[in-house]
Amino acid sequence: MGDPNKYLDIAPVFNEGGVPTPPFTGNDEANRLLGRDSNALLIGLVLDQQITMEKAFAGPYELQRRLGHLDVHKIAAMPQEDFLAVMRESPAIHRYPKNMGKRVQDACRVIVEDFGGAAENIWKDQPDAATVMKRIGTVPGIGPAKQKIAMLILGRYYGQDIDGWREAAPVTVPA
Repeated sequence: MGDPNKYLDIAPVFNEGGVPTPPFTGNDEANRLLGRDSNALLIGLVLDQQITMEKAFAGPYELQRRLGHLDVHKIAAMPQEDFLAVMRESPAIHRYPKNMGKRVQDACRVIVEDFGGAAENIWKDQPDAATVMKRIGTVPGIGPAKQKIAMLILGRYYGQDIDGWREAAPVTVPA
């Protein structure tokens, strides 16, 4: 996970329909996926560990390309070795494809079992930042630092009006 201040240097972008297109990856298609699919965003957050932010957030797009979908129900139900093989295909989606593959698959199971298969259910009802952080913290691979990064991303780049997100963010966010 990189320096949270780096996120501040990235300007929020929304298409004409108001859908966010976070410019995190350098790949327009990957960025559009992150904006329209909350599960892609959450998988990107899980992958954002010991690799660049750009590679981590491009991971969901690459998974979708390799699998032909980014359906968390299907990913959660896949035999682990089959999913890990997809993670390991060259170039590997993460520098630690086995460990992070297991973590992504476990995160997909939590999204399915606890949030109805949609990561946006973590923040959809606009609870306060503490509630969102608690919920998102139940996802494997999302610890306290990533909870704060998630608040920054949701508030600044996704326009989610979550009470207390600025105070929860790991950096001071300009108004």
